[in-house]
Amino acid sequence: MKKLRERLQQVRLEIEEAEREFGREPGSVKLLAVSKTRAAGDVLALAQLGVSDFGENYVQEARAKIGQLSGHSPTWHFIGPIQSNKTRQVAEHFGWVHSVDRIKVAQRLNAARPAHLPPLNICIQVNVDAESTKSGIDPDEVEQLAGQVLPLSRLNLRGLMALPAPTEDFAAQRRAFMKLRRLQERLNETGYRFDTLSMGTTNDMRAAIAEGATIIRIGTALFGPRTR
Repeated sequence: MKKLRERLQQVRLEIEEAEREFGREPGSVKLLAVSKTRAAGDVLALAQLGVSDFGENYVQEARAKIGQLSGHSPTWHFIGPIQSNKTRQVAEHFGWVHSVDRIKVAQRLNAARPAHLPPLNICIQVNVDAESTKSGIDPDEVEQLAGQVLPLSRLNLRGLMALPAPTEDFAAQRRAFMKLRRLQERLNETGYRFDTLSMGTTNDMRAAIAEGATIIRIGTALFGPRTR
């Protein structure tokens, strides 16, 4: 618990410093703890320390943690590629999905979202670097997909997500995130009301905050190096 507390304090401090450095409103950047492959006990400890949002990639693993943390009522975010046969479980157990990149998945999530739950918050995943091995839609196709998703009544289209190619170069990190920010700005100029940019991880959170991230997805800086 002590190490988790110290790491959490450090991450929060870095977020606050970046918000000040780049002229962001205090508290405008939400911390999403990436808990995939992490022990449920560590996730519970972070919840007890006040972390309210957790990101998972694997449905079965996530469902076990969701059950164990039900008393803390965190918000669960699905952040990995979505298999068509998993859409019902995602729609039933998560509050956010960051990785929608095709209309078929959006339609299945919409159909499966239980009526007693609020609409599922959605981000469209954008492949800003045109990486062949990465999920995400081409930037030129985002507006068409957004127009198809918007009428789906059980989904709440909130914004865009990206996972750029890793680099240690701060300027290059900013350029990648700038692409996503400018794309969202262009869409909002045409009438969309996107309020979410999900971008930035442990190694590039400062650049993401500089370019307008509203959610940063942090795993290693909170939990330590991944062992599997």
